[in-house]
Amino acid sequence: MEPRKLIETLAVAERLKDATRHCYTSGGRRESVAEHSWRMTLMAYFVSDEFPEADFERIFKMCLIHDLGEAFTGDIPTFEKTKENKKQEEMLLFNWIKSLPEPFCKELAALFKEMADRKTLETKIYKAMDSLEALIQHNESDISTWLPLEYDLQMTYGNDKTDFSEYMKSLRELVRKDSVEKIKQKES
Repeated sequence: MEPRKLIETLAVAERLKDATRHCYTSGGRRESVAEHSWRMTLMAYFVSDEFPEADFERIFKMCLIHDLGEAFTGDIPTFEKTKENKKQEEMLLFNWIKSLPEPFCKELAALFKEMADRKTLETKIYKAMDSLEALIQHNESDISTWLPLEYDLQMTYGNDKTDFSEYMKSLRELVRKDSVEKIKQKES
């Protein structure tokens, strides 16, 4: 990529550092979209030994880019995001992707299509990381920052994203147990 275009592209991605999510860090501040994407990518790296048949270069790319649309719209929690929100985010994202040079515009468009279809092992792993990272972050945050609906979400969210793999199901179950323990500690 030509140097000026690279700097312009990074300026768009930099917005994700300021785009906060509804979840808090263990230190008590709101998590950024960039931090979520980074840790998802790190998680994918650390589970790569469980899926030797998967193309982890593609998974890393998916983890890094999956929330790029939020550079244009900000983060809308999954339990609040409407079809109209998704449509608007997708339109803005794809208009931006079209402005990128080859091979990046084609590769990103293909990755986002693959991610939307969610049929490949790689997309299933990426989507499981997306759900699990959010759940783990909630467990690490102070429970006083949880919304009332998150008590149930910690038990159910992501179940359908992890059922493709025994490893992912066991990881989801461990996260659920940690959530139950956190809730019990609050109640005692």
